[in-house]
Amino acid sequence: MRDVAVIGVGMQKWGELWEKSARDIFVESALLAMNDAGVDTLESMYVGCMTPGLFDAQEHFGSLMADYLGQKHIPSTRVESACASGGLAFRLACMDVASGMHDVVLAGGVEKMTDISGSDATHALATAADLKWEGVSGVTFPGLYAMIAVAHMAKYGTTREQLAAVAVKNHDNGSMNSRAQFPTKVTIDGVINSVKVADPLNILDCSPITDGAAAAIVVPADMVKKFNKPGVKVIGTGHATDTIALHDREDMTTLAAVSEAADQAYKMSGKGPKDIDFSEVHDCFTIAEIVVSESLGLFERGKGGPAALAGETAIGGSTPINPSGGLKSKGHPVGATGVAQIVEITEQLRGEGGDRQVKNARVGLAQNMGGSGGSSVVHILEVM
Repeated sequence: MRDVAVIGVGMQKWGELWEKSARDIFVESALLAMNDAGVDTLESMYVGCMTPGLFDAQEHFGSLMADYLGQKHIPSTRVESACASGGLAFRLACMDVASGMHDVVLAGGVEKMTDISGSDATHALATAADLKWEGVSGVTFPGLYAMIAVAHMAKYGTTREQLAAVAVKNHDNGSMNSRAQFPTKVTIDGVINSVKVADPLNILDCSPITDGAAAAIVVPADMVKKFNKPGVKVIGTGHATDTIALHDREDMTTLAAVSEAADQAYKMSGKGPKDIDFSEVHDCFTIAEIVVSESLGLFERGKGGPAALAGETAIGGSTPINPSGGLKSKGHPVGATGVAQIVEITEQLRGEGGDRQVKNARVGLAQNMGGSGGSSVVHILEVM
């Protein structure tokens, strides 16, 4: 198999993009990535999108996006793994190039979530849970992650202040990100006193409903010089699944799919948790970042909360997490999130993080997750 590198990334500002369609925002990001890479022709593309039929009343997204991007006749595949759709699209693009099938491949992600009512959006997202056993009882994702939070608090003594510290840190980072949906700083008291959603989680513990897209161009690593662009090498990738329903898991305080996907990526890359300079992880809720950080091996189990409160996960801390602002501040258009993580990792490794730049960043990890951990994708990238 061939080594793979990212040579171009693109992403526009995320938010409530009322004046644009899903195809508009996808094409904008794809063109930004192609321009960044210096290419005008693709050989293949993968489009992460969770549920366009429910959000956008449109299926057949692979063909549609290739058409509107002006790349007719190339193989174009829509990829779905709930909120991990974008990360999986990137993995498949890397596998395509690694196999030797194609040389210039676009990995993209998109979701247009605001064109339906709040209740319809809640239903669309709930299809990533086990509808037969969880959805039928009226449990949506805030409730599921609240259960995880309660279990984690009971087992490890995780506190409400530690959960809030995740939101504070990510909004601090997002305040320096011009593409973030909510680039507004918050306080621990503000998070704790915000509107209750599902005890112990409040509105400021939850990622928002978002419109957005992101894209990356991958090529064989040995062809990077041909494009005369700085390349970032993909040195590890992993993908795993778990039971979707929480009641079928042995332990709700950890995420087995995250650990398994990380183990695969660590083994492939020859790296371990201590070699990771910074991470972009799936903080759909504040408790998610804490549990993911432990499941990745960045912290011992039960230590993720204290680490967040102590500032260890801040940009200047020992283990920076989500310098982009994460899903919490940057936004969470579910099909695009995993690719946006690759955008941030790539820009950080190229030294383009601006005020958010992680010092001496040479190895970055991206972790994208579907539902309440029913699937997870992990990638490790390194400066070439």
